[in-house]
Amino acid sequence: MTAPTEPTDPTQPPAAGPHAALEALRGEIGKAVVGQDAAVTGLVVALLCRGHVLLEGVPGVAKTLLIRTLAAALELETKRVQFTPDLMPSDVTGSLVYDARTAEFSFQAGPVFTNLLLADEINRTPPKTQASLLEAMEERQVTVDGLPRRLPDPFLVAATQNPIEYEGTYPLPEAQLDRFLLKLNLPLPSRDQEIDVLTRHAAGFDPRDLAAAGVRPVAGPADLAAARAEVAKVSVTADVTGYVVDLCRATRESPSLSLGASPRGATALLTTSRAWAWLSGRGYVIPDDVKALALPTLRHRVRLRPEAEMEGVTADSVITGLLARVAVPR
Repeated sequence: MTAPTEPTDPTQPPAAGPHAALEALRGEIGKAVVGQDAAVTGLVVALLCRGHVLLEGVPGVAKTLLIRTLAAALELETKRVQFTPDLMPSDVTGSLVYDARTAEFSFQAGPVFTNLLLADEINRTPPKTQASLLEAMEERQVTVDGLPRRLPDPFLVAATQNPIEYEGTYPLPEAQLDRFLLKLNLPLPSRDQEIDVLTRHAAGFDPRDLAAAGVRPVAGPADLAAARAEVAKVSVTADVTGYVVDLCRATRESPSLSLGASPRGATALLTTSRAWAWLSGRGYVIPDDVKALALPTLRHRVRLRPEAEMEGVTADSVITGLLARVAVPR
């Protein structure tokens, strides 16, 4: 996914409006996180679309730091939950606690009651605990003792998983994977980027002290709300809508896939394409917007056939091939 235009010079007064505020995020996050521009953009797209993100990358590529820095730059609350085999659903959602002084039960909110929830290594906890997030992600509420409790707005779940270590893990079922708007891959840094990381640490950079790194709020919930209202006005022609449908239907007919993208996947691709068009400074969607978001929006919504997987085929390669074959509207 190509990153948007570079933010303006930070020494100049920022332009007014939610677009300029969100565009400035990349520069602010860059004070703490080296590279990962595509992941930053994907997280902003998810916030604009009220969606959730699955982050996949090996340990040590700044997944936790990225979420913490994003929260600081957006002036949002963030909490982190380390998903382990002994984690219980109530450890995530909260539970009723008996108060001996009043002889009554009161609700003790869990860490899910935040703006940005980092669900670290979500596939290391059993399905029962994984499922505790389903209602929160879909309905943006938590029901305890029959009483629904609303979550803050904005609310985003950023779940991480390790792509190479599967021993002792519980793979997410398709129904839960489908709740994630995007799946973002965080690659290892280039040589120059890694040198930059080490140079910063040698100069005293502390990832636990973002304020010392100069990270400051450049946008807030009001900017997000205004941006969402503008994204909702982005127009989509019938040809582009047809292109999204044709692309998703092609995944269902691919001989390499046993499961293709559902109509929910098509809706997600249209939604993320509108957000991308707005971030690119346009009030309408073009086919290139769909192409830019096809991989992160669809890669986790398809399943490879075993024989294709044995031949080294990946979900990304299948989707890339379909992008090259499906007719693009003029």
